[in-house]
Amino acid sequence: MASSLTCTGLVWALLSLLCAAASCVGFFMPYWLLGTQMDKPVSFGTFRRCSYPVRDEERQATVMLEQCGRYASFHGIPSLEWRICTVVTGVGCGLLLLVALTALMGCCISDLISRTIGRVAGGIQFVGGLLIGSGCALYPLGWDSEEVQQTCNNSSDQFQLGSCQIGWAYYCTGAGAAGAMLLCTWLSCFAGKKQKQYPY
Repeated sequence: MASSLTCTGLVWALLSLLCAAASCVGFFMPYWLLGTQMDKPVSFGTFRRCSYPVRDEERQATVMLEQCGRYASFHGIPSLEWRICTVVTGVGCGLLLLVALTALMGCCISDLISRTIGRVAGGIQFVGGLLIGSGCALYPLGWDSEEVQQTCNNSSDQFQLGSCQIGWAYYCTGAGAAGAMLLCTWLSCFAGKKQKQYPY
């Protein structure tokens, strides 16, 4: 099986896959922000939430339903900033996945990734990482929404957590983006083999 990647390119392909996986897993998991409401643990992602209050008609009381799920609609996401964050981070994750899968195909297919294509792929990774980083930077702007304030003892505000804390999924998403921007973009410059010069 002929590869179109150099030894550095193989490292790039593996790192690209790891960074894309870290960002995508972190993005999908609803553990970006952790807090409590009615003595139950509550967590938020950009478009998902775990544990939410529902009205129990039998007991005529509000109870916490301990389940994870997406918001019913895009406009159901608690703040405009989180909606933008969802779109921007999702597009960034898509770009990282696209490059990672292309890099993996380059391990098996000869003449797929030249030096130029490797550099273009690195540029796409940089843009993808930048989009995810922008999403992570936008996320704290939504901490002043009513849902977050209920979970953080009404003491949260933009860039102020109150009684809540940042969850592992936020760090995982950001780490994947940073790895893609800093390491993968640099390695991509040396990933592709020099193309053969044909006499015609």
